[in-house]
Amino acid sequence: MKPGPENLPLVLDDFLLSFGPESSGEPARKDPDPRRKADQMNVEVPIRPEKPTSVLAQPDYLNAGLEPLREFADRARRVQEELTALQQAAGDSARRAVARLGRELNDFEPAVTFLGQVKSGKTSLVNAMAGWPDLLPSDVNPWTSVVTSLHLSPGRERQETGASFQFMEEDEWDRLVHKGGRLGEMANRAGASGELETIRQQIEMLREKSRKRLGNKFEMLLGQEHEYGYFDKNLLERYICIGDDFFDDDPAEDIANQGRFADITRSADLYLNCNSKPFRMCLRDTPGVNDTFMMREQVTINAVRSSRICIVVLSAHQALTSVDMALIRMISSLKSRDVVIFVNRIDELHDPSAQIPEIETSLRKVLADHKGPEDADIIFGSAYWANTVLTENLDRMHSASTNALMKYAEMKLNASTLDQSPAAMIWHLSGLPELNRIISERIVTKLGDPKLTRIASSAVTIASGQQAANMVRVQGHQLHDPMSMFAVRSELNALAERHRTILSEKINQTIQAYQSRADRAHANFVERATHSLITHLENDGSGQVWSYSPTGLRMLLKSAYALFASRVQNAARSQYELAVVDIAELYFNAFGRAVEGIELSVPEVQELPAPVTIAQTIALDFNDGWWMSWWRRTRGYKAFARQFHTLVMAETQDFMTQLKTVQTAQIHDQMIYTLNAFFEQNLDIMIEISGGHEDREGNRRKCLEPEKLERLDKIEGIIDRLKSCCRLPETEGAGT
Repeated sequence: MKPGPENLPLVLDDFLLSFGPESSGEPARKDPDPRRKADQMNVEVPIRPEKPTSVLAQPDYLNAGLEPLREFADRARRVQEELTALQQAAGDSARRAVARLGRELNDFEPAVTFLGQVKSGKTSLVNAMAGWPDLLPSDVNPWTSVVTSLHLSPGRERQETGASFQFMEEDEWDRLVHKGGRLGEMANRAGASGELETIRQQIEMLREKSRKRLGNKFEMLLGQEHEYGYFDKNLLERYICIGDDFFDDDPAEDIANQGRFADITRSADLYLNCNSKPFRMCLRDTPGVNDTFMMREQVTINAVRSSRICIVVLSAHQALTSVDMALIRMISSLKSRDVVIFVNRIDELHDPSAQIPEIETSLRKVLADHKGPEDADIIFGSAYWANTVLTENLDRMHSASTNALMKYAEMKLNASTLDQSPAAMIWHLSGLPELNRIISERIVTKLGDPKLTRIASSAVTIASGQQAANMVRVQGHQLHDPMSMFAVRSELNALAERHRTILSEKINQTIQAYQSRADRAHANFVERATHSLITHLENDGSGQVWSYSPTGLRMLLKSAYALFASRVQNAARSQYELAVVDIAELYFNAFGRAVEGIELSVPEVQELPAPVTIAQTIALDFNDGWWMSWWRRTRGYKAFARQFHTLVMAETQDFMTQLKTVQTAQIHDQMIYTLNAFFEQNLDIMIEISGGHEDREGNRRKCLEPEKLERLDKIEGIIDRLKSCCRLPETEGAGT
């Protein structure tokens, strides 16, 4: 019988006793586990004999929250099995189309991007989610600009299977060393000569250290990629860890070991088998947004833009304050359904049960004040508690953390959890199960289900096309004279070109309208800001420093982008529907009533990436010495207005170009690619059907053979199972 709530005090007493006498001491906060290092990173260190490696088998509670992803993984496996069966039953042309679908499903790897405050415990949380506490170094210097992607594949045993490290491109390095990165560019435009000189000195020290580590010709490495069939702690430290102080005066030890390539590494991709995840996924650890040269900000923006699920990690001690404006701007550019906020390090709170409600209230107010996603999911937890469970070091937990855990347990534990082991209880309190649940649900609903539905729909089209091909082979002598394959291919290519041209024109018109609206918003902002500046000068003079927030510009651009995204998606959906109608007509004209059973589905219109670029920091976001320096060295109303206009135009040019040109071009190409894939798939089906006319009588005899009839029955079963597995909607038949 499960213990009831009335037994909570007794259960908590037993819970506390489970930590042992060491929990009352004051061990160091950091908990490197020699056993984990020996097991995971191939480092030869002493192993505590009382805790052998074999106990690291995954307990069931570590999978809590992953149930939606596990169910999806089972459906994906069944779809893959049906694709394999369809390949065996299909003809040569249809088999190629099925193979493409199989590769697409095999390559599907949903990505979850982590961003947050420096020292918020982001990397420790990523390690806990991967189930490997010491996987990534969590004490990397805050300067590093590396995006680290963990590619997790289900496997019975944990195993590091490969690593790839991409170095900066030449233009990125040039921007850093010659212009001081984004920060140097802003300082130069704002006339902050003191800050600019400091940046130049730091850059020179960085170049000198890179030269000592890599040699005088280290810049020849730029743009290259290093690949390995393994990775361990030492390898990671060579590429992504530069230690606590990269301005160390004595880098001799670093040259031999730590951080040799870290100064020029841009991204790291680590591939590993993981026995705690039911489906492959990518956990992307970004460097953050506030670094010495603001290089990390652009790196993080690019990572967030390519991800549909973002986990924002905050520290419970300072969950979004005035120093986190860059992070707030980035969060505000995303939709609520794309964001999950994880407030970490609640183990450091004196009384989590009392402080958490206050923190959440304050956090939602900050989001509301800055037009952010007010209804975003907020989870409170502790990566430290989670990693303590993974390393089985409950008896070594810091006493302050133990006290916080006990107070939090009184609020969170209930009758459904009181019969669990202490480790399972702590895992529950760490917030990881809730985070796993939300991530799993969003992967399935936002990414997985649409992907499976599209692949299954395409497979049903191919399978029904194969049935039609067999029907043509059997009844070909009863059908009207078909079009030649040359005529079919010519007609299909003409259709593809016409729909492609129309869609491209529609999208380009929408892009032009969006660009005009964005330009108007930009011009209006500059005009209003300049007017406000002149009014201030007329009323208060230049003795009092004036500032103007660019939040209004960002909101206008975000609104313009949302309208653009909606119009592009509607245009693409409409054109895809027309393409299906034309393809259905071509099937009927080419092959007659024998192909009426082909089930055609409208290609999926994908979600468009968020306009994260508008979060990029510009000079107007600063209200410190830079702005005051610009203000004090400017004289005269006209000079103020003219120089302010020049400053704003220069500062906003980069993200305006990204929004108006780069991102819109990518969206255009994405929509055209989907349309091309639709026509290519149907071309393969038509080639398969057309093959039935080359030797009608011979093909008819073959199709009536028992093994061929059995293949027809198999295809019918494949169609039924695909529809059942993915709950496919009704589709349009060819010629209807």
